[in-house]
Amino acid sequence: MTTPPPGLRERKKQATRDALREAALRLALERGPDQVRVEDIAEAAGVSPRTYNNYFASREQAIVSAVTADREARIAAAVADRPAGVRLADAVFDAVVEQYTNTGERDSRALLLITTSTALRDAFLDAAGGIEPPLAAVLAERLGESGGYTARVLAASVAAAVRIALEGWLRPADGDTGSPGGAAGLVVPSGGLDERLRAVLAPLAPAFDAVG
Repeated sequence: MTTPPPGLRERKKQATRDALREAALRLALERGPDQVRVEDIAEAAGVSPRTYNNYFASREQAIVSAVTADREARIAAAVADRPAGVRLADAVFDAVVEQYTNTGERDSRALLLITTSTALRDAFLDAAGGIEPPLAAVLAERLGESGGYTARVLAASVAAAVRIALEGWLRPADGDTGSPGGAAGLVVPSGGLDERLRAVLAPLAPAFDAVG
């Protein structure tokens, strides 16, 4: 699948988006997320608050975007580039686990920040939905014109599974039930995320095998 290079306008928009999310994360790490205003992020990125609102709906969305940036595209690209003979389910699951568990020092600090804020945890969980469009496009390319709905269902199922795994991983430390969004303050991630992702994705393997 060949994608044409972005034009000048798209490159400028991407540069603005990158500047905003990097500024949001830097300020949140320096001050704490509750001490960062949209106006602060916009000023640090050299744009107006109105421009900021064209890219992000909240400060939490911008902060989380710095961690999740391009993750969805990298998952789709890994699936598109899977070596011959590799099972489709394995290619998808391996790509998801790779992108969600291999983090650098900065992303590790950002993830720690996310565990301290209910609003950031909610935004982080919501970001899992971004997996669906690029993955669906890659799967549709493989399945052909007749497989468009199937590709969307599979991609949406992967996105839902990732969110479920993340919800369980970010479960509050003082209980074994309930949504992480309902807890305030610091939460301690529960167990290894790689194992949790694979366990939640595993029931989808037969569906991928059927089309793979």
